[in-house]
Amino acid sequence: MNVLLPHTAPNRLSPAGLGMVVLLHALVLWGLLRMNVITLPASLSVLTVSLLPPAEVTKPNPAIVPPKPRPVERRPTPLPQPTQLAVAADSPAPTPIAVAQAPTPVAPPVAAAPAPAQTQPRFDADYLDNPKPPYPSISRRMGEQGRVVLRVRVDAQGLPIDVQLHASSGSERLDASALQTVRRWKFIPARLGNDAVAATVLVPIAFSLKE
Repeated sequence: MNVLLPHTAPNRLSPAGLGMVVLLHALVLWGLLRMNVITLPASLSVLTVSLLPPAEVTKPNPAIVPPKPRPVERRPTPLPQPTQLAVAADSPAPTPIAVAQAPTPVAPPVAAAPAPAQTQPRFDADYLDNPKPPYPSISRRMGEQGRVVLRVRVDAQGLPIDVQLHASSGSERLDASALQTVRRWKFIPARLGNDAVAATVLVPIAFSLKE
């Protein structure tokens, strides 16, 4: 079916004329569809096109021909052989391992015997016959009395080797009488265990008029 289109002027169409042409084409297309002259496809595939930046392609130089790689020969890897240790004939024998022995029980230390105590010299034994210091007659008339303490150093034989005044009675006559008398005394020497030793002892002497 031929469709006659109106003759258009060689000049450019005005907007109104262009719109009429588009409308006319739309009516013709609609009429063709109504008469089943033109059929639309069942489904249209929509393609999405993305523009990518052009990649730089290096053109091969036809003059340069790359060498062909040589095939690599693969040789089988030999398995390691077990190593045998050669023992020299003159090698020393292995050192025996010392076996730890149980510690020998140690006996507890024996407690040392206590040191023997030292005794003091004695002067009060009856068999010594040590005389009493005489009371000075002047001291009796003047009523002098008191207590004298002497420090006596006694040797291992029981003899006084040093007699000093440790505490005075307050009377020089009473002190002098005590010193002179004790210098002639005899003592039982001090003992350390079974041995006689020198030692010091204090000897008190009292002067009293009530006797």
